[in-house]
Amino acid sequence: MTYDDLGLLVDYNYWARDRILDAVSALTPEQFTQPLGNSFSSIRDTIAHICDAESIWIRRWNGEQPIGFQNPERILDAAAAREEWARLERQMRQVLERLGPEGAELTIEYKDMRGAQRSEVFWQMVQHVVNHGTYHRGQVTTMLRQLGATPPRYMDLIVFYREKQQS
Repeated sequence: MTYDDLGLLVDYNYWARDRILDAVSALTPEQFTQPLGNSFSSIRDTIAHICDAESIWIRRWNGEQPIGFQNPERILDAAAAREEWARLERQMRQVLERLGPEGAELTIEYKDMRGAQRSEVFWQMVQHVVNHGTYHRGQVTTMLRQLGATPPRYMDLIVFYREKQQS
């Protein structure tokens, strides 16, 4: 995978994020935090998990040891989620810029959350982060439907590519 491919995947990740946050913005505070019996109890908790996961990977790429997941209650509403996720996007793009084209194939060593030593190729890690976000955005879409709310506009990768070609 090339550096340009990574940039495109990151663009897709945040394009899809914006679509999910646009849909979530219409929720009441009660709907945003309502337990719905999914992997993470509520829409808020699922979004907090996605942000936490991105933060953990970014910290690893910056040579830091993440300490774990934060309390999801820090995200009060969709606006707070948008703010946190925008900060993570800036950090993600800074990592890509710092590593540059030769960084795509860089093997990064780190300790996982259990303390085990790991090493993976950077492009595989980025691909994982995007795939992980896709999985949980799908869960948020299901939860929106459970609440009777309007789901986001299509977030499929092919839709992203089509829109990118038209612009």
